[in-house]
Amino acid sequence: MFYTRTEKFVKDLLLSFNIKKPADLGIDKVADALQVTVHLWEFGSEAICRNGKYIIFLNEQKNERVQWQEFTHEVGHIMWHVGRQELLPPSFIELQEWQANYFSCHLCIPTFMLEDNTLKMTPYKLMELFNVEYAFACKRMEMLENKRGYYRSNLS
Repeated sequence: MFYTRTEKFVKDLLLSFNIKKPADLGIDKVADALQVTVHLWEFGSEAICRNGKYIIFLNEQKNERVQWQEFTHEVGHIMWHVGRQELLPPSFIELQEWQANYFSCHLCIPTFMLEDNTLKMTPYKLMELFNVEYAFACKRMEMLENKRGYYRSNLS
């Protein structure tokens, strides 16, 4: 199977932490592996760097699925972005948010964990297996279908 740059990055990252199956995924395990501290608070999600250490803040009122999705979004910022967004032009902020959302889709539901099951997967199965919300699972499923369709039409 051909992997995009993001899919390969996520696969290599997770395998380097011995995270090989959906049950291995979770905030605690990924945060520990990345040496990121996670704090729950009453405000929105955000990632900051203090003294060279990353801290991710998650809203304590959100359910576990949403916290996982927002955690992976913030990890995307940590992995691929530097600096403070409030100093950037709006178009750059929009790009960074798109990139973090895209990364989140791949970290929450890694392509390599689906290779044997993609034909049998439904959004409900993805939701349960990867502990994400239904809408998130639908979005990821659509991404997989689009990728499959693209390669079928362009490589045949």
